[in-house]
Amino acid sequence: MLKDAKEIYVKTKFGNPSSHLTTGKMKDVDVVILARHGKNHTINPSNVNYRANIMALKEQGCTYIIATTACGSLREEIHPGHLVFCDQFIDRTTKRASTFYDSDKVCHIPMAEPFCKKIRSLLSETASELKLEHHNKGTIITIEGPRFSTKAESNLFRQWNADVINMSTVPEVVLAREAGICYAIIAMSTDYDCWKKNEDGVNIKMILQTMKQNAENVKNLLIATIPKIIYFDCACREDIKSAIIGGN
Repeated sequence: MLKDAKEIYVKTKFGNPSSHLTTGKMKDVDVVILARHGKNHTINPSNVNYRANIMALKEQGCTYIIATTACGSLREEIHPGHLVFCDQFIDRTTKRASTFYDSDKVCHIPMAEPFCKKIRSLLSETASELKLEHHNKGTIITIEGPRFSTKAESNLFRQWNADVINMSTVPEVVLAREAGICYAIIAMSTDYDCWKKNEDGVNIKMILQTMKQNAENVKNLLIATIPKIIYFDCACREDIKSAIIGGN
């Protein structure tokens, strides 16, 4: 997948990222890979050092982030195995550091359009070329976790017009915007959460099985999409320039 791959260990002023960074080239494009939950998935969503992860990528010169995430479907039409390129989020996290600017300066970052439109468009275009079942927009609700939702919560989120649910997109997407990095996600539906009648409630075995079955699709999508990304002017990188007040 990567040419000239090597592992590097870095530390940021916000601490250590979740894993070492794997750097290399994908069809002559410089790529950095980071495992959000650790290489062996040992870090639960609440304990991920999101600030260190995003800062580590920023300091390596990353200008785009395509994140992958497992998610539960809150819609009948989003079947397990489908991919969703979300355009909105709802934040239901409760205890995560969600800004780089928690002292001296205040950052009021715009978040009306949280995911990069241009990267989302490329993902959708490429998924169509590869004939992958996908949805080119959707609202993802990020809960604190690590527990799954109750039926009452799952049905409430459906009433809020959320389409999929996960535990990791926020504050990652917010921090990427503060860092001036274009950010998009490939959300892979693994289950129907617990709202759907006559369906088993979500469990980790179900999630891992669907992820394993679809890992090749996500990998192929990344390999085909990344070489298409060329530098372009984008509000994702510009918003931070006018969002900070205070300080010297």
